[in-house]
Amino acid sequence: MTLSASHDAAVERQFSPQAAAYLTSAVHAQGEDLQQLASLAREQPKARVLDLGCGGGHVSFLVAPLVQHVTAYDLSQAMLDVVAAEAGRRGLHNLDTCQGKAERLPFDDEQFDLVLCRYSTHHWQDPGQAIREARRVLKPGGIAAFADVVSPGEALLDTWLQTFELLRDTSHVRNYSIAEWSALLTQAGFTLQSTTLRRLPLEFSSWVARMRTPETFVAALRALHAIAPDVVRGHFEIQGDGSFSSDTGTLVVRRG
Repeated sequence: MTLSASHDAAVERQFSPQAAAYLTSAVHAQGEDLQQLASLAREQPKARVLDLGCGGGHVSFLVAPLVQHVTAYDLSQAMLDVVAAEAGRRGLHNLDTCQGKAERLPFDDEQFDLVLCRYSTHHWQDPGQAIREARRVLKPGGIAAFADVVSPGEALLDTWLQTFELLRDTSHVRNYSIAEWSALLTQAGFTLQSTTLRRLPLEFSSWVARMRTPETFVAALRALHAIAPDVVRGHFEIQGDGSFSSDTGTLVVRRG
């Protein structure tokens, strides 16, 4: 089994059994970043939209009534089955699903007016390739927006963040800093339009339950929280029950 296939299997193993949990996750179903993505769609009522790494489909469900067509795309077929069923329940007949990797999009060049991606990029094995693919399938002048948890950038804080994330979810690859994001997007040929930073409070029990984190790893997370240096505890606002806050970023770019 290749490294890529092994990582894909890890993503499937982590997310397929929990597809329904992501549909009902309050963290994923709401937020200012989600509304920001919807506002981009609202400006293009005739747009064909790609929801890249759609997960539970919250971006797709919100923007489908605002645009011509949405393609919800994800590696997990179980996720897509949940999205398709919910789209049918909501009467969103302009929403289709498609299964595959972010690094190999099965779409023609210049097919979409808008590419939206939320809470997916930290699972990508090759983010540079995936971002280049996002640019390839965008029409000239098209807009892409990437929203995810971001690294604070400082080495100590970055190490602790990546450790928290990996213990909770073994399919985690990396949360990138804004500087790393800017480099990836520029190298892919995008022009940065805006960067919006926010804070995301995470309730510990639901955070680990959503991913079915094994109890040994939950215990390790609690132990790390207990011994975290003051600078780490302060930045991530670690609470007595393990709840904490992460930094998020929404980067909006244009294909020149």
